[in-house]
Amino acid sequence: MLLTRTTRTAVVVAATAAMLGLAACGGGSAGEGGESGAQDMDPETCGPAGDLTVLTWRTDLVEDGTFDDYVATFKEAYPEIGDVDIQGITDYEGEVKTRMSTDDYGDVLAIPGSVAPDQLSQFFEPLGELSEMQTQYRWVEPESFEGLSYGIPVVGNVMGAVYNVEVFESAGVTDFATTPEEFLSDLEAVKAAHPDIAPLYTNYKDGWPLTAWQSYAGGVSGDPEYTNGMTTDEAPWSGGGDMEVIDGLLYDVVAQGLTEADPTTTNWEQSKQMLATGQIGVMMLGSWAIPQMQDAAEAAGETRDIIGYMPFPAQVDGTFHAVAGGDYNLAINVHSSNKCAARAWIDWFNHESGFSESQIGLSPLVDGPVPESLQAFIDQVELVEMAPAPEGQESLFSDIDTESGILTTSPDYRMKIVDDARSGARTKQQVFDDLNAAWSEAIQAVSGG
Repeated sequence: MLLTRTTRTAVVVAATAAMLGLAACGGGSAGEGGESGAQDMDPETCGPAGDLTVLTWRTDLVEDGTFDDYVATFKEAYPEIGDVDIQGITDYEGEVKTRMSTDDYGDVLAIPGSVAPDQLSQFFEPLGELSEMQTQYRWVEPESFEGLSYGIPVVGNVMGAVYNVEVFESAGVTDFATTPEEFLSDLEAVKAAHPDIAPLYTNYKDGWPLTAWQSYAGGVSGDPEYTNGMTTDEAPWSGGGDMEVIDGLLYDVVAQGLTEADPTTTNWEQSKQMLATGQIGVMMLGSWAIPQMQDAAEAAGETRDIIGYMPFPAQVDGTFHAVAGGDYNLAINVHSSNKCAARAWIDWFNHESGFSESQIGLSPLVDGPVPESLQAFIDQVELVEMAPAPEGQESLFSDIDTESGILTTSPDYRMKIVDDARSGARTKQQVFDDLNAAWSEAIQAVSGG
């Protein structure tokens, strides 16, 4: 398989994760100020009006005026809507988590990754029964609990790696790596051909980009039940399993000097331009990053197709797999005094804004379109949609993860792996041994064993 540009890069749908859908009326366990049934949220009947505050992690789209266009079009559809205050937040996870210690965290916001399933009802208004949501939306299960859904994803991402096509081709790399070892060899070739660039850029300083590595779990093995299986696997960083492969690759790429010289000086915004102009070879990010890198290429006078997308370097029976799933889920603050307008924004954003197509992502709608520039990727590699947790175990993985102190969704976890790989403070095997010990102890503690 030749290295391809984003109009030709890879993946085919393979496993399960349920189809999710929209229920126009709220689920009703909490209304205004957390009081049950206090507000009708069906935009067809509740008459969206008044002011609205929307929190977003997409500061780039706030700064370039895209959200101004969204707001103008939304207000055309709902003329009684007053001021729509879009608040772009750079450190979204950190700042929103702090704001959620009060009641003041907007009317509409994306659910932070730190919120466990059994905490959803404390902070967010239920949007409908999960079974109803599944008729129209995909990927709502992760933000559902006990049969109620609390968030709707804005776009579906496919997990791979965004890269500079010319950098790899000029280094003589003409095929996608099928194993981590081949990938490391490819990066060595890039380094040999371009000694002054970072073959792989970690974005260590900003932290949050490192959380993307967790999203390869399930894709390495092509197993939609992989995460659920971790709740009973006391040594997931062993035996060639997904966690060992993913974190082993991160450790090796840093230890072998195939990343930026000083991870503490990385810069997310600058990295887009650096990738576009050939100062970086590849970054491990979801498909949501493709349009941002293409925009950077265009701004630098390059063509958009200099940006390519490759699968994670692992195959099962000769086939690449990639996890497909929802991005951030839009939700309604349970304390909002304007849930009718908030629900109207969420419905409009998912159905009318064109956001998923503009981001070269999969539509959250069951019957939504696939962007043309992502179609070839989807046609060649098998997508894995992760299975939801069994009923009654929605918080089990989160409970074990928290108890272990690892927090796989936190950037600190993989920043520590980068630190160890740079310093040699712990060998890769010592890292795995410590992780397995913490995970095993957590399973025992959570299960009461």
